[in-house]
Amino acid sequence: MKITDLLREETIILDVQSNSKPTILKELVAQLDQAGTLNDKDAFMTDILAREEQSTTGIGDGIAIPHAKSAAVKKPAIAFGRSTDGIDFESLDGKPAHLFFMIAASDGANNDHLEALSRLATFLMDDNFREKLLAVTSKEDLLAIVNEKEIEVDGPSEVVEDAPKVTGKILAVTACPTGIAHTFMAAEKLSETAKAMGISIKVETNGSSGVKNRLTDAEIAEADAIIVAADTKVEMARFDGKPVIQIPVGKAIYETETILNRAISNDAPVYKHDGAKSSDEKPESQGGFYKHLMNGVSNMLPFVVGGGILIALSFFWGIESGNPDSPEYNAFAAMLSEIGGGMAFFLMVPVLAGFIASSIADRPGFAPGMVGGLIAISVTGVEGAAGGSGFLGGLIAGFLAGYLTLLVKKLFSKLPDSLEGLKPVLFFPVFSIALTGLAMMVINPPLTKIYTGLTSFLEGLGGTNVVLVGILLGAMMAIDMGGPVNKAAYTFGIAMLDAQNFTFIAAVMAAGMVPPLGIALATTLFKKRFTKQEREAGKTAYVLGACFITEGVIPFAAADPARVIPASVAGAAVTGGLSMFFDIALRAPHGGVFVMGLVEGGVGSILLYALAIIIGTIVTALLAGMLKKNNPQLV
Repeated sequence: MKITDLLREETIILDVQSNSKPTILKELVAQLDQAGTLNDKDAFMTDILAREEQSTTGIGDGIAIPHAKSAAVKKPAIAFGRSTDGIDFESLDGKPAHLFFMIAASDGANNDHLEALSRLATFLMDDNFREKLLAVTSKEDLLAIVNEKEIEVDGPSEVVEDAPKVTGKILAVTACPTGIAHTFMAAEKLSETAKAMGISIKVETNGSSGVKNRLTDAEIAEADAIIVAADTKVEMARFDGKPVIQIPVGKAIYETETILNRAISNDAPVYKHDGAKSSDEKPESQGGFYKHLMNGVSNMLPFVVGGGILIALSFFWGIESGNPDSPEYNAFAAMLSEIGGGMAFFLMVPVLAGFIASSIADRPGFAPGMVGGLIAISVTGVEGAAGGSGFLGGLIAGFLAGYLTLLVKKLFSKLPDSLEGLKPVLFFPVFSIALTGLAMMVINPPLTKIYTGLTSFLEGLGGTNVVLVGILLGAMMAIDMGGPVNKAAYTFGIAMLDAQNFTFIAAVMAAGMVPPLGIALATTLFKKRFTKQEREAGKTAYVLGACFITEGVIPFAAADPARVIPASVAGAAVTGGLSMFFDIALRAPHGGVFVMGLVEGGVGSILLYALAIIIGTIVTALLAGMLKKNNPQLV
């Protein structure tokens, strides 16, 4: 949601009359009411005050962003107020607030006010942006300043006046498996670099909340080249016949200028959606295997995260709270356990297989992939093996279904045109499901033996061996910060979670939190060794690390990989090893500090888990500080 969609001239007060927190809140609420955005001024004021009672919205640096989601709001809006003298708003830094943004979100706004709040907080981290708001003399100029900042952040197609003028129109699509960090970092880097180079560009992001800034058919038709920076599947049929550069999403962050130069110099192969490669098309720099795998993993993650956390929450009532025969039984806990484990987790492997297969063979591959994945977890043929071949079987079923579907499509490619309509609804599903199902029925029993044997071996590790595994997993989580190696470690943790071993995912999550937390701590402890921009980014890295978003360290790694990556790997490896040494078990596959209360073993285990994370964070921070000292540009 754009700020300029909500902020209008009639909701702006350039010079407020208030001199206290209660009066400024009342003045801004009155301005919203006057603009016709509220149903009930008093009710909204009550909701604003209730939010302030939870914690102050004075975020520091002279800024306050009071907000509320309320039934008293007729239509979402933002009110702006400015106090030259400043008002005591009980801000986090104890200093007066000068700039006030009040966000009014309607009761059914699907947390749009939080998105607006997040955007505002990001904008207001820019000292230059704040100074412009403090100096502005008219409402029109204020709106223009905000609009200019949104264009800068969203990556417009404006060309910098002093930049060399480059002809041509470039489009781009960014997507990563989780759709959280790499997706938007790549989009921002492409937009900023293109702007500096004088290139017209529009970037579509395929994030966790859906597609934003979608490319239109008209824009695609007019484009001279298209950059697809993706580690997961995106809509490619629309680019048929256009010059397309397909790269891993990481390349758009680290090799941005090179990629853009390729695009404007017509060094892009023509994309053919039917699979036939044109004579000038070059192979992708990253193999299809990883992309197919990550398409399955990214679509499986909501089932893993949602189901895993629901299962973990059910244990608040006791480990046996879902068992009707246990004295700990609780009906609500049993429902949570059934929803998470009986439903979401049950679908995890079939969804993984289905989306791997659809990445390979498009839509016809989805059904046989799902069926193959279901067979993997249902048909064991091995006495005492209740879970089938689990994650391993799902991976094999997905690739098997995908390539068998391609074979079926090829076999039926010579049918008369009159039967074309029967292919997707009859021939493809019948034969691809049959072939995949028969193959899985044959190979799943031996796969089950392999899977259960591997699981038993890992569970039997102890002492030094299990610590070494933790160190390895920890290092993998930090080596490429959300890239293929990181995802391989996380996928392994999920596989073991599916096998009812909860120590590996605990080590993986703890290690994944350390790189951003450690570098953020380094920016606090060694301020003179980081630029002002890096110190500001460090504040965000604290939050990202706490939320288990390893990608929060990418901006630092991109700027100084020789120092940041070794420091991150060292700290994460220490934390992974300590987590395994302490035998920490966690059933939640994501959530960072917000799920630490779900660690098995009570307060003692929780404290040990926190200690492992803290030690790793300190190792990364100290090592980064020492290495940075050798960089004369930052001393």
